[in-house]
Amino acid sequence: MRMLLSMSGAALAATIFAGAALAQDAASVTVAESGDYGQYLADAEGNALYLFTNDTQATNGTEASISCEGDCLQNWPLFTTSGDPTAGEGVDAEMLGTVAQGEETVVTYNGWPLYYFAGDEAAGDTAGQARGDVWYLVSPGGEMIAGE
Repeated sequence: MRMLLSMSGAALAATIFAGAALAQDAASVTVAESGDYGQYLADAEGNALYLFTNDTQATNGTEASISCEGDCLQNWPLFTTSGDPTAGEGVDAEMLGTVAQGEETVVTYNGWPLYYFAGDEAAGDTAGQARGDVWYLVSPGGEMIAGE
């Protein structure tokens, strides 16, 4: 009986862990709106996504490259995914992509790697906009949004 319970427990644990692995959703990109900047890209929870103009945009078959490293990533965490990213309403699925960065898969849009800003404390915050004149919100059209 004890052996049967151990086997049942192991099978249950395996089922739970397998389900958890399958439950990991791919990153979703959506459109949010600000009175100051209009429509911009956000994650599924409404957190703003940014591009870094010092990165290399993927174009004509060349891969995007990420230049934010080390301390930079403390303030500007990468927007990563465990699968193919999905497009919410207003997002052009054809512009979505990924680029490898070490062991992580980073979501790109119109060839630009996407980031969060650690200074954004809640969904809808856009405190990273135009930081250092190199960090910008991204429009649904795939371009940086100018303005401070």
